[in-house]
Amino acid sequence: MLESVIPSKTRRKILGLFYTHTTDLYYLRSIVREIDEEVNAVKRELDILEKAKILHREKRLNKVFYSLNRSYMFYDEFLRIFAKLGSFPQAVREQSPRLGKIKFAALSLKFAHQKEIKKDEVYFVLVGTIIVPEIEQFMKQMEGVMKREINYTVMTEDEFSFRKRNNDPFMWRFLKSPKIMIFGSEEELMK
Repeated sequence: MLESVIPSKTRRKILGLFYTHTTDLYYLRSIVREIDEEVNAVKRELDILEKAKILHREKRLNKVFYSLNRSYMFYDEFLRIFAKLGSFPQAVREQSPRLGKIKFAALSLKFAHQKEIKKDEVYFVLVGTIIVPEIEQFMKQMEGVMKREINYTVMTEDEFSFRKRNNDPFMWRFLKSPKIMIFGSEEELMK
């Protein structure tokens, strides 16, 4: 999907690795193992990404570690792009026929940042005609794969509209927070 925008396969893999593990540090050989590419190609791409200020380079003892530059001008945009390409959103798209008729599927940016949420918050909102037993099974399966709990809520379009109209604090807290749209547009979601 990103081939026409980022033609280098190795660069896409490196960016995907870093933007799906935003807090991790990697050294050259660990990146080579993770993305299964040649060491020279990985080194060349790391140099390009460091020069573009997307990655930080830091020497520790006799190893050079790389991490994401959270101050990079397009950090959030890249995070959203690679979060949309992540395993959870892809699984939602693949399984959508089985889950029901989805109008909106929105994922909190906190999920991509791997940040903890409060008890009254959710990571994922599904709106439409959803088959509840299927989504429950799907979410349990995804929690097992991702090895973390995914707080979510499901509602019909009528319930969603009602909660927005009546200024439901739970719903508006989610709507006002940064999110990644898997189905539907954010503009339509906010109407």
